[in-house]
Amino acid sequence: MPLQLQSTITSGGKLNIELADMPMPEPKNNEVLVRIEATPINPSDLGLLFGMADMATAKVSGTVERPVVTANVPQGLMKAMAGRLDQNLPVGNEGAGVVVATGGSDEAQALMDKTVAVIGGAMYGQFRAVRTNQCLEYPGDVTPAEGASWFVNPMTAQGMVETMRMEEHTALVHTAAASNLGQMLNKICLADDVNLVNIVRKDEHTALLRDLGAKHVVNTSSPDFMDELTDALSETGATIAFDAIGGGHLAGQILSCMETAVNRNATEYSRYGSSVHKQVYIYGGLDRGPTEFNRGFGMIWGVGGWLLTPFLQKAGRDVQNRLRQRVATEIKSTFASLYTKEVTLAEMLTPEAMAVYGKQATGGKYLINPNKGL
Repeated sequence: MPLQLQSTITSGGKLNIELADMPMPEPKNNEVLVRIEATPINPSDLGLLFGMADMATAKVSGTVERPVVTANVPQGLMKAMAGRLDQNLPVGNEGAGVVVATGGSDEAQALMDKTVAVIGGAMYGQFRAVRTNQCLEYPGDVTPAEGASWFVNPMTAQGMVETMRMEEHTALVHTAAASNLGQMLNKICLADDVNLVNIVRKDEHTALLRDLGAKHVVNTSSPDFMDELTDALSETGATIAFDAIGGGHLAGQILSCMETAVNRNATEYSRYGSSVHKQVYIYGGLDRGPTEFNRGFGMIWGVGGWLLTPFLQKAGRDVQNRLRQRVATEIKSTFASLYTKEVTLAEMLTPEAMAVYGKQATGGKYLINPNKGL
């Protein structure tokens, strides 16, 4: 029986992660059965995998082949977990593999033996039955490992540029910009001639992006960060930002610098600030603390949340298909992903592995091969 990783938060305040035996899925008429050979661990997967558990309390029991991870969930965070208590939830947003069986439809049978990327959850398992429209077929020279990170990061990066255009901005800002997603966004903007301001926090991240051709990189650890950010915003005209950090002062600092940059060319004074709309979208939560603002950026501004799925629903089918096709065409270049390590389902539950990918740090991306060695 194929294995599937499941995460449970119990009503008693415990996280439990284990590998469960599941019946082999049977594809329906317009479905295919995919042997999953590569699935990434994204930050968006960690929320379901670990919940609100304090992973400093994590313990691993069971066997090497069937490890069981347990950890405590702080009592004050249990209310936030109410919707998932005592449910064995499968984990994994995206992946890739080979179609090994199909339903009866022509669309399904045309994918037999093809390498496909898939979306739809429960990817941390050995086999997955999905509808044909949840698949992205790759050319024959693309491996599952090369094509696994096809949806979350590539579609998000493209979605940011599309949102910029839809909302009539001309350049954009991205935080945590040395991430896998950030590197993809930098490549897209270079190819599409879009000005991008990259915000990082380490000198090595600056060097990484410079090596990729990035023109505007500012480091939050610099003593002149605010002035350097304002200069970059003034040069690019960026008035929309996508923030992966969430908590702290950074979103407010970006708005303040946008306002200062806009006012460099102002010909009239207004006590309400500039008339240029400045927008920050928070799409991540690397900092779970409060988002704090020092209101020095006028009255024409906005802060909101941004998620990929609602964006795609709003953008419509034509846009979705265009973005998907670009991923398929450029998966080895623009959307290529780098991984620190490839692991099995069991190996991802070791304390050493969890300590690396659980940090959500640049250079710590893991790839799971659920069928490795089988």
